[in-house]
Amino acid sequence: MRVRRLHKTPAHLEITAFINLIVVLVPFLLSTAVFSRLAVMDMTLPGPSSALEQLKGNDLQLEVVIRRDAIEVGDRLGGLIQRIDRSAGGEDLRALATLMVQVKTKFPDKLEASVLAEPDTSYDQIVQVMDAMRATVTARGTKVERAELFPNIAIGDAPVRKRGAGA
Repeated sequence: MRVRRLHKTPAHLEITAFINLIVVLVPFLLSTAVFSRLAVMDMTLPGPSSALEQLKGNDLQLEVVIRRDAIEVGDRLGGLIQRIDRSAGGEDLRALATLMVQVKTKFPDKLEASVLAEPDTSYDQIVQVMDAMRATVTARGTKVERAELFPNIAIGDAPVRKRGAGA
């Protein structure tokens, strides 16, 4: 009796669908990786500071505190510089920008500042205050010049107001 044997041929892998997926997926991932970095703003949080460090430095440590009724500009060690009352028309941001230019003329080498906001402060208001602190635009004749004020801004929580002070 004869024995029949099956001759098996090796199976071929069909990888064209996988290659098509890779061809579409790689450019998509590369294009999204490039645009995700454009919307990020680098910021630093205020670090822990000791009283000894504050005693060594006698330069400006600019703080802008955003309150519900005002914007308070001050020096961490020296105290309040100016209080700008809140207005509906945006005059408070113009006054803040003018004050930042005056402070920059007195401390031209200073680049750091802190923005301290109360918990109910809107994100839009924080960004507007940061924009007013970061740079200023001046018109000289037909030219518009942009000057850098305090580009390194740290964000934190505003100190709690004492019961007798303010509203």
